[in-house]
Amino acid sequence: MTTTTANTQSNSQSSFVPMMIIGILFFIFGFVTWLNGSLIPFLKIICELNEFQALFVTFAFYIAYTVMAYPMSTILSKTGYRNGMAVGLAIMVVGALLFIPAATTANYVFFLVALFTLGTGLTILQTASNPYLVHVGPKETAAVRISVMGIINKSAGVLVPILFTALVLSGMGDFSEDALASLDAATRAARIEELSSQLVMPYIYMAIVLCALIALVKFSNLPELHIEEEETDVENTTGILHFPQAILGAVALFAYVGVEVIAADTIGLYGSGIGVEHFASLTSYTMVGMVIGYIIGIVAIPKYANQKTALIVCSVAGALCILGVVTGSTTSTSIADALWGWSGIPVIPNSVTFVALMGLSHAMVWPLIWPLALDGLGKYTAQGSALLIMGIAGGALLPLVFGKIAELNGDTQVAYWVGLPCYLFILFYALKGHKMRSWS
Repeated sequence: MTTTTANTQSNSQSSFVPMMIIGILFFIFGFVTWLNGSLIPFLKIICELNEFQALFVTFAFYIAYTVMAYPMSTILSKTGYRNGMAVGLAIMVVGALLFIPAATTANYVFFLVALFTLGTGLTILQTASNPYLVHVGPKETAAVRISVMGIINKSAGVLVPILFTALVLSGMGDFSEDALASLDAATRAARIEELSSQLVMPYIYMAIVLCALIALVKFSNLPELHIEEEETDVENTTGILHFPQAILGAVALFAYVGVEVIAADTIGLYGSGIGVEHFASLTSYTMVGMVIGYIIGIVAIPKYANQKTALIVCSVAGALCILGVVTGSTTSTSIADALWGWSGIPVIPNSVTFVALMGLSHAMVWPLIWPLALDGLGKYTAQGSALLIMGIAGGALLPLVFGKIAELNGDTQVAYWVGLPCYLFILFYALKGHKMRSWS
């Protein structure tokens, strides 16, 4: 068992200020993460990349979570949670400044190193901030706090493409591939160099903001967390591996992040393949579903359902959505349009509707798993948090499995079966896995 205490001026101190500071950090998480999608087309032009090479932007960024999670947890155990956040922000400052030589030389390797460094800083921030949210208030409402942060994170994802594109292309004219292809070699090279130099200022602004956040974290009254281990009869010689709830929680998060990325990133591809109009905007359906799911979770937990029950509902709903996708029509109108006749909503086939509803179904899985997986870890909380962060690798690997199944079968709809075992494992974790305290 564990006891968590916070160094506060009084036991009744409000968690409003810590939540506000963590909220700012989660906005930065979203801003930096969703910036990659806007950066890819620019790097494709500047570094003259093909599409496969350009996608190494996401690989370099997300692989940092897996590679650096455990080393960052070691740093966190030495610095403490508040100072660990400051260290993470400082590493991100370095990553942002690395974009200056990368942009001035148009060297793609430099860009990848800068992205990996940003991902490393975010790794320690995520490793520190998620358990902080769990322990800064009542355990029963931890999922609600993380859900609020999820909404803030997604809001940053809406803003970043607009702001980044405005900063880079302000007064620059047409930089489409067709426009550049029409120029002679010398003019084209000059235009690309001009575009490359435009990438410098946004990251300088980012470095300045991150420095200000370091000061905010260091000099605010953000309480430090002290996670103390009580006496126990169980001798632990295997570290975090001793705790099934953490190991299985990481696997559950691996499954969740995989289906999250599949739902968000393949719906447009699937819609295009079956002839849906405006297929490029379909991702927004999934994202709206996730925001609605967060709001429902904030209202319902713990008033109407505890965290375990909510996780059961999410996993069952997700599994039903998979069945709806693979058995649903690819031509008939959406369920929403058929039932309610919402004239303002573009008509989409039933199977596509179920892909979008996956976002609604699993929105709360991330905030629900964290408090269940960290419960009882005591001094191993930092290691457990790092292990859970490594579960983000599911977002890189499971979509590849999805793509391979679609390629082999020549049918994207069939590939959605890959989501069913993911939701079923999350269901197992909700029913039994989170309660396990030993492997025997």
